Amino acid sequence: MKKLELHWKILIGMILGIIFGFVMTYPSWGSQFVQDWINPFGSIFVKLLKLIAIPLILASLIKGISDLKDISQFRNIGVRTIVIYMVTTVVAITIGLVLVNALKPGDGISQDTIDKLTETYASDAQVTSKLEEAFRQKEGGPLQFLEDMVPDNAFSALSDNGLMLQVIFFTIFLGICMLLVGEERSKPLKDFFDALNEVVLKMVDLIMLSAPVAVFALLANVVVTSGDPDLLLALLKYSGVVVLGLVLMILFYSLVVGTFTRYNPWTFLSRISPAQLLAFSTSSSAATLPVTMERVEEHIGVNKDISSFVLPVGATINMDGTSLYQGVAAVFISQALGFDLSLTDQLMIVLTALLASIGSAAVPGAGMVMLVIVLEAIQFPADKLAIGLALIFAVDRPLDMLRTVVNVTGDATVSMMVSKSLGRKLVPAVREWDDHLDEVLPKKKKGK
Repeated sequence: MKKLELHWKILIGMILGIIFGFVMTYPSWGSQFVQDWINPFGSIFVKLLKLIAIPLILASLIKGISDLKDISQFRNIGVRTIVIYMVTTVVAITIGLVLVNALKPGDGISQDTIDKLTETYASDAQVTSKLEEAFRQKEGGPLQFLEDMVPDNAFSALSDNGLMLQVIFFTIFLGICMLLVGEERSKPLKDFFDALNEVVLKMVDLIMLSAPVAVFALLANVVVTSGDPDLLLALLKYSGVVVLGLVLMILFYSLVVGTFTRYNPWTFLSRISPAQLLAFSTSSSAATLPVTMERVEEHIGVNKDISSFVLPVGATINMDGTSLYQGVAAVFISQALGFDLSLTDQLMIVLTALLASIGSAAVPGAGMVMLVIVLEAIQFPADKLAIGLALIFAVDRPLDMLRTVVNVTGDATVSMMVSKSLGRKLVPAVREWDDHLDEVLPKKKKGK
């Protein structure tokens, strides 16, 4: 009997988790039961993925750089990556703005709905924390993101998943210096990181064995904590515009993959689907990064020297789904609250969303912090910022799940584009968790 593919197992786990979550909304004790006895399995899974994210970046990126024979190759990879990421982000924001201006979801929001959403969410602790974080980021200078990229303590950066850009900076610096001291002198360090890379990839394989159970737990918890259904329905048109934009971005990636890289789009989506499904379940590009790297390298065949740079950088600065959402959300809030936007304001949304995506945390909810920065840039009334966030807060989590899927798909697409632009061939080399199991199991004696 043919073994069921991982993405089907994960999809089954997601569907069962959603059904179980809905069932558990009926008994009074259901929500608490899910949070106490089901959700911890999902939380443990996410923690395991985050546990190996930084070791994987460190080992994989150093291996990729140290395998290069010509240091100029790394410059070519870096320039192409940044340029393509910026182009795809602008495309995403533009799609969002075109849709929200054409469909005008904010015009259908009644004053009663605005009042109810404001009363429910404007003073919510999570909303106020997003405002405080956005104001803190705004106080920095125009080059603050460059300053934040450089760590003053490598070990401190390596101990914090939120400092991904600092980890990447240190790792690139270390890898380049390994090239500059010569192959013979750097060989012991290179051998160490090569071995670490193999071990961490094996950890990814083992962690993924529990993925179907984990997504069941994560989705069940999302359903039982989803909030007031009436408010969700009130924001259905706004949510529909965001979802339509995200679907168009997936189609855009598929078109790029098919035309630019000459790779079958359906095969691409099928092979990257476990990472997409985990992105949906966790709402975190950083947590999904180990799986994204494993799928892109082993199942699609992008060379490690490319994927090990493009994907970690993408998890931090490439937020196509989030940027599209910001464009839609900023205009939706303005429409609902009667704040007129000029063409200049909308161009400012494009520019600010592009810049805000650089260095944004690859964690759940970071998009709302970026949205406050975007609203501030178009001179949105400060006293209405909390109301604006309250308007979209009820549906932020499900939309966050969907836009993280787009973020991850965009990272994979750009890694293939960079590979194609450098003339590299895509050579898949799938590894299984039990590839070397026979080497550690006791061998049976002959005749027994």
